[in-house]
Amino acid sequence: MTPTLVIEKLRTEFGDAIGEASEFRGELSLTVKAEKIRAICAWLKSNVPFEMLTDLSGVDHYGEEPRFEVVYVLYSLEHNCYLRLKARVSEESPSIDSIVSVWSGANWHEREAFDMYGIRFAEHPNLERILMWPGYPYFPLRKDFPLAGLPAELPREAEPAAGSAGRAPMAGGPFVAGGPQSVFSSGGKPSTLFREPRQYDSAQEQLIKLRTLPRKETV
Repeated sequence: MTPTLVIEKLRTEFGDAIGEASEFRGELSLTVKAEKIRAICAWLKSNVPFEMLTDLSGVDHYGEEPRFEVVYVLYSLEHNCYLRLKARVSEESPSIDSIVSVWSGANWHEREAFDMYGIRFAEHPNLERILMWPGYPYFPLRKDFPLAGLPAELPREAEPAAGSAGRAPMAGGPFVAGGPQSVFSSGGKPSTLFREPRQYDSAQEQLIKLRTLPRKETV
């Protein structure tokens, strides 16, 4: 069974809950209504079958409404084909049904999408943050979250013990690895980490980079 035939069968089964299909590099993506996502996934697993959920992720279409999108990548071992489902949820109510009951592997994927985007998955068995600590007030992969991060109070158990060296400097925020101290590797050469622009987004760090990296000599 090909993805094109699968989409035709879905249209017959679910009617207007199945939206537009698009193709890129031989793979099909299909837009579906969020309120039907669990039923559609269950049908695809049982009837194609798509035995595997290979990925689930969030997308922030900042400035659009519905703002958020959940993307599901399905794979059929029997037919050796992929199908990508996309479902939009609003900024005001970013919620969609969990599909953990269909593919148990969705568990941590959904928790990550909740943690990073604030998308809630109804009837998830344990919808808690998976990367940030409980009580963290922001959603770091939203497009209105600054790259340098935002100050937030750490939980008490993460505070350094008395007499310890204290917390490592975070320079630009919770997603900024390293800092000026990692400009040079142990061999005295510029560290490859320092060439990663996402890790160094402050003006001070960019200035250090310009001053410390070797310049080519002209002949």
